Amino acid sequence: MVERETMEFDVVIVGAGPAGLSCAIRLAQQAQEKQQELMICVVEKGSEVGAHILSGAVLETKALDELVPNWKELGAPVTTEVTHDDIYLFQTEEKSISIPHIAVPKTFKNHGNYIVSMGNVCRWLAEQAENLGVEIFPGFSAHSLILENDEVKGIITGDMGVANDGQPKDSYMPGMELRAKYTVFAEGCRGHLGKQLIKKFNLDQDATPQHYGLGFKEIWQVPPEQHKEGTVVHGTGWPLDKETSGGSFMYHAENNQVVVGLIVDLNYTNPYLSPFDEFQRMKHHPVFKATLEGAERISYGARAIAKGGFHSLPKMHFPGGLLIGCDAGTLNFAKIKGNHTAMKSGMLAADSIVDALASDSPSTDLTDFTHRFKSSWVYDELYQSRNFGPVIHKFGKILGGAYNTVDQNLFNGALPFTFKDNYHDHAVLQPAISSLFIDYPKPDGKLSFDKLSSVFLSNTNHEESQPCHLQLADTSIPIDVNLARFAEPAQRYCPAGVYEVTKDDNQQPKFVINAQNCVHCKTCDIKDPSQNITWVTPEGAGGPNYPNM
Repeated sequence: MVERETMEFDVVIVGAGPAGLSCAIRLAQQAQEKQQELMICVVEKGSEVGAHILSGAVLETKALDELVPNWKELGAPVTTEVTHDDIYLFQTEEKSISIPHIAVPKTFKNHGNYIVSMGNVCRWLAEQAENLGVEIFPGFSAHSLILENDEVKGIITGDMGVANDGQPKDSYMPGMELRAKYTVFAEGCRGHLGKQLIKKFNLDQDATPQHYGLGFKEIWQVPPEQHKEGTVVHGTGWPLDKETSGGSFMYHAENNQVVVGLIVDLNYTNPYLSPFDEFQRMKHHPVFKATLEGAERISYGARAIAKGGFHSLPKMHFPGGLLIGCDAGTLNFAKIKGNHTAMKSGMLAADSIVDALASDSPSTDLTDFTHRFKSSWVYDELYQSRNFGPVIHKFGKILGGAYNTVDQNLFNGALPFTFKDNYHDHAVLQPAISSLFIDYPKPDGKLSFDKLSSVFLSNTNHEESQPCHLQLADTSIPIDVNLARFAEPAQRYCPAGVYEVTKDDNQQPKFVINAQNCVHCKTCDIKDPSQNITWVTPEGAGGPNYPNM
């Protein structure tokens, strides 16, 4: 048994993203108003707050307005207001149609929203939290749950200084027990502890399977004459084929910087599809090329997105804590936005906790959170867009898009129909033998690039001598099952070159995991057709170090 230092708090929050920080700020604000003394701790696995934050992002400030009404006066990094929206249907690598706004769901319209770096917004939110007395511990991963009598009592942070073979090095330092009256899990999409909690407490028994997309993002420094600050571009269609859904985006931010990206739904069926390579060739379309040609790519990242929406929401409370934000799947994919909904879910969590702690006999299971959530604008917003993804998957981009336009613009999401996706994304891959091989063009080093040079721009770093955080339940499956049946799709769905199939000394196929490259996107945990890969937290501070994503 390892002897661990123990620290006691009223509330421990796992994850310093929009949801977790909003929860912490709201808790501290309420405590001040009610003259309660609260010990609040936020743990963040990134080397600093914002290091692991990756989001488009066009921010709807609804939740921020509620949380910090004077955010402008306090200097929040929310300054570039959207001035113009363009929506495209990309038909081929050369052709596109500009879609009139009357034919676009109103959820895609961004008047009043802001182009931001959510990494910088989270750094600013962390400052507000610390000014209110919240303790924030960056560089500490929440490795495991403290469970006693089927109740969450806190978390254990990851051990530091453990070698590949699991033995302690000279630098070994055991993780701490962070105990709390309530623990809030705000790890982001496919949180590894959230995943455990959903399974243990059967939180998703009344929900459809969660669905995911893989989002790519690059930041480019463009010539001034090619920059149109405040312009937002969204598109669908090429380079994705008719069977693969997703969408592209380009946002003209401040300082002659442009954000460009692609979201690929992870319900695609062709094992030869490479989301990374689809993104690289997307940038050669004239709509993007006109802005990016002659520019400099300065940052790259990728992250999975929970996009199941209303039908995939699990129960968010359990004995000892709450599941919030993208850990629960509160993103509104009809808007391609999840930051405002994540923030509001954190604020609602704080309200439930403050009331419970003020009670003479507080319940460990915050069942009132469900009522608060269902009474909020987040619930209404997600309900109104409940059919957005399923109808596109069922009827395709054109007919599904038309349905969504009518439903959102004319009926505010109130058409009396319900569509659901009752399948898991990992279960839909077709055998390689019956799939079309995709021969992607080589990157030109100007608009398109390879994975390793891209990972370099993400500033990803892990301590090399540590246990692999990408765990295989059965080491034989990648070659014996996935390679034989699906041409081992991990080689292609991973956006960071983590997985390779090479040859051993006997010229037999060998599965290689380059865990140092991992950008923590969680795609392998989601898309592996055998569900043989489990992503767990590496040593604290490992992973990408995004400067302003």
